Amino acid sequence: MKNYLLIVFLCLIFSKSLSIETKIIHQIENEIITNVDIKNEFKYLLALNNNLKKLEKEKILAISNESAIREKIKKIEISKNFKEIKIDNEYLNLLLKNTYSRLNLQSLEELELYLKDYDLNLKEVKKKITIDALWNELIIKKYSSKVVINEAAIKKELLKNRKIQSKEYQLSEIIFEVDNKEEIERKYKEVVKSINEIGFVNSAATYSFSESAKIGGDIGWINEISLNNNIRKNIRSLKVGEFTKPIILSNGILILKLINTKNSETTIDIENELKKAIKYERNRQLNQYSKIYYNKIKKNLEFNG
Repeated sequence: MKNYLLIVFLCLIFSKSLSIETKIIHQIENEIITNVDIKNEFKYLLALNNNLKKLEKEKILAISNESAIREKIKKIEISKNFKEIKIDNEYLNLLLKNTYSRLNLQSLEELELYLKDYDLNLKEVKKKITIDALWNELIIKKYSSKVVINEAAIKKELLKNRKIQSKEYQLSEIIFEVDNKEEIERKYKEVVKSINEIGFVNSAATYSFSESAKIGGDIGWINEISLNNNIRKNIRSLKVGEFTKPIILSNGILILKLINTKNSETTIDIENELKKAIKYERNRQLNQYSKIYYNKIKKNLEFNG
């Protein structure tokens, strides 16, 4: 009921003129989140994922509200672990390039023009990208030693398949939480209902705790031999446009949608594919640790609103 009233309140604010009064919506420790922050998050998420426009405004606001909270909590924790919220310019430019390339833009100048259509500027986007980058760096520092990858097994699988037809999958993901095994089927049905009503992309933005949620769950093209056996087994029988049954991970449930496939008869570059396979598995595990750590710090913060 409290969240419903919050969204109603935000909708009333959005329906008024552009010169809205700034109001504090949440206070986390000594940091605040205002209605303006949530409005800016609303615009940012729409810019990253145009499919959100298909949702009702109340739904987008609910997603924006949660996203603003996540960013603020990450910023608080980053401030405790880094001297300043700043990353190397070369790295920042690379991340910006990844952002505009994903939007099918060709340059930073095109990105700036694109952002103007959403009443955003590059400075705001740089801040958001920097927070995400430092959060990922923090997770790597804290949990990289806990990541377990069987490199020998991956290489053995690559060698076994190096001269056969290689298949690649373009995938999107939703990773959601459950409190116990009994809840898996119920939550899965809830997510499937959402997918049928508003699509996979918007359901990813609504339900997924993965970093890919902001871009509709997109994880791009992955060679099948770079995937672990459990995931590979679940997607092999899919037709384009279909998604998997729930795949159980260590701290969440994964749903993968097959966007497209392609085949090639070339001999596999073992070292290159090994690097990609290790990167995918490492990121998958770090993403799980990221959620564990986020939940832990959120629980210990003083939160009002």
